[in-house]
Amino acid sequence: MTRINSGKAVFNDIYIQGDPRSYFSILGSLDYMIPDVAEPIIRQLIEARARLHGDASTVLDIGCSYGINAAIHRFPVNCASLRQRYARREMMELDTQEIVGLDRHFYASWPDIGMSRFIGIDSSAPAIRYANAVGLHDAGIAADLEAGPLSAADAEVIAPANILLSTGAVGYVTDRTYRRLLDAVTAQPWVISFVLRMFPYDNFAALLAERGMVTEKLSGSAFVQRRFQDEAEFAQTLAVLEGRGIDTAGFEADGLFVAELYVSRPEADARAMPLDDIVTVTSGRFKTVGSRFVQVGQRNDMRVAMEA
Repeated sequence: MTRINSGKAVFNDIYIQGDPRSYFSILGSLDYMIPDVAEPIIRQLIEARARLHGDASTVLDIGCSYGINAAIHRFPVNCASLRQRYARREMMELDTQEIVGLDRHFYASWPDIGMSRFIGIDSSAPAIRYANAVGLHDAGIAADLEAGPLSAADAEVIAPANILLSTGAVGYVTDRTYRRLLDAVTAQPWVISFVLRMFPYDNFAALLAERGMVTEKLSGSAFVQRRFQDEAEFAQTLAVLEGRGIDTAGFEADGLFVAELYVSRPEADARAMPLDDIVTVTSGRFKTVGSRFVQVGQRNDMRVAMEA
C-alpha cells in the first residue's frame, strides 16, 4: 500500500488542526464528495441490517477524521454546505475553542435524522477531540493500529460496534488494523468499505473470510471521491491502475478518484439479503465544479489536458 500511495497528494496538515476549517477549505477545493455519495448507500445498508437482525446499529467509522460521515448521516448537511459554513470570513477569524462551541450548538439545533450511533477511530487526536466535543460521535478514540494494538480501554469503546465503515481508510490502513478491530468487537459486524480502485482489497476479503464473512462488490457502480490535485497525482494514479490491468477510461482518466463498494457480512446474512437487492444507486458520479486533469487522444498517443 505504501508504494501505491507514494503518488497521492499528502494532506497530513489538515488532520492535525483542532477543527475542520482547513479540511473543508483544501479538500473542498478539490470537490471532495465521497461522504455525500456514500451516505445514501450507508443508510440503505444500516436499514437492511436492522431489518434482518432487529437490533440498533452502532457504526465504527474507521479513519473518521472530524466526524464528517456522522454529521452527514445524522443531520441535513453535506460537504458543500459545511464548506460554505467554514469559508465565511467571520468563521475564519475565530479560534478553535470558539469554533467548537459554535459547532456544538449548530449540530444540536438540527433534528437528528440518523439511523445509528457513531463511534470514531482515527490516528489524529485533534480530529477525534473535535468530533467528540461537538457531539457527532457517542465516543471516539485516537489510535494507530498499524503501529500497535488497542489498549484495553479503547477496545471497550469499540466493542459495541456492529458495522465497520470506511469511506477512504483502505489504502492508508492495512488488514492489520482490521484484524485488531475485529478482535475487539463483540458481534460479527457488517463491514462497509468504499475503496479507491487503485487499492487491492484481496487481503481484507481474505481476513474477513477467515472470520466466516462473505465479501460482495456492488456491481456496475462507482463513486467519485474527489478531483486530482495536480498533474503528477493524476499521472501516477493512472500508471498504478494500468499496472494492475484496470481500464481507467471513463473513470480516473476523466480526472477523478473513483471508489468501489465492498460489503462483507456473515454468510447467512449475505444469502438472506444479497447486496444488489439492498442497494439502489441514484448517482455515484456527481458533476464536479472545478477544472480537472483528463486523458485525451488515441490509444498510442495519450496526453494530459485540463477540462473545465
